[in-house]
Amino acid sequence: MATKLSKGQPVVGIIQARMSSSRLPGKALLAIAGVPMLKRVVDRVQRASLVDKVVVATTTDASDDAIEEACTSWQVDCYRGDLYDVLDRYYQAARHFGAKTIVRITADCPMIDPLEIDKVVARFFEEECDFAANRLPPPLKRTTPIGMDTEVASFDALQRAWQNAKASFEREHVMPWLYEETGRVKVCVVDDPREIGHLRFTVDTPADFALAEKVFAHFAGQEDFGLDALLEANAQHPEWQDSLKAVQHKSYLDTDQRALQEKKGDTRKENHD
Repeated sequence: MATKLSKGQPVVGIIQARMSSSRLPGKALLAIAGVPMLKRVVDRVQRASLVDKVVVATTTDASDDAIEEACTSWQVDCYRGDLYDVLDRYYQAARHFGAKTIVRITADCPMIDPLEIDKVVARFFEEECDFAANRLPPPLKRTTPIGMDTEVASFDALQRAWQNAKASFEREHVMPWLYEETGRVKVCVVDDPREIGHLRFTVDTPADFALAEKVFAHFAGQEDFGLDALLEANAQHPEWQDSLKAVQHKSYLDTDQRALQEKKGDTRKENHD
């Protein structure tokens, strides 16, 4: 059933996930305090009151059979699409499930706050945006912690991006076509007045995973903590963020070089995730 804010337009949370990350292979199903990371993300997005349906968008690569099998066991819908053209994967998944509004979440955000998701979705409808997000890349300043990233787009806007995006980074990172040039669509940025964008609560590297284990241990493996509780715990443990000082966050302009190798017929794998 669609939310009141959505005016009858189904809001579908689409979580992108794959097993072939080379920075942390198989991370989507790595267990954090006994629960697969992807399951933690699914559970948290399902708790967002303004999201009507949650699906996982993975790839047709054989390595992602495990993700489809896991989704089946969790009774979560799964769509399988292109390995590298994530924009096409999102567009096709949105079409398949009849989404009129798409909430993009990545599977490396096991601590994402459902209230943060609701905040961005609410602003999307209140300001009648085509695209809303709680962070955009430089030169804009990030004010929301890494790992809380939420993007919301209308199906029409996503379709325009799908039709017009040409650059590899636009296809891999899904939404850049919508915001990289002013005026293409109406964009709303949902900032956090606390300006806490320097904090990192994602899982993209072994160091991130080690921190996630500590965080969930702090909360006894439970899912009922949000961003406010996480910030309070983080303040009590300055060593958490200190452990991530050497981690280099990926730019939205970075692309998976394996896609280029595949196009060239080169089967060698390089670690660029």
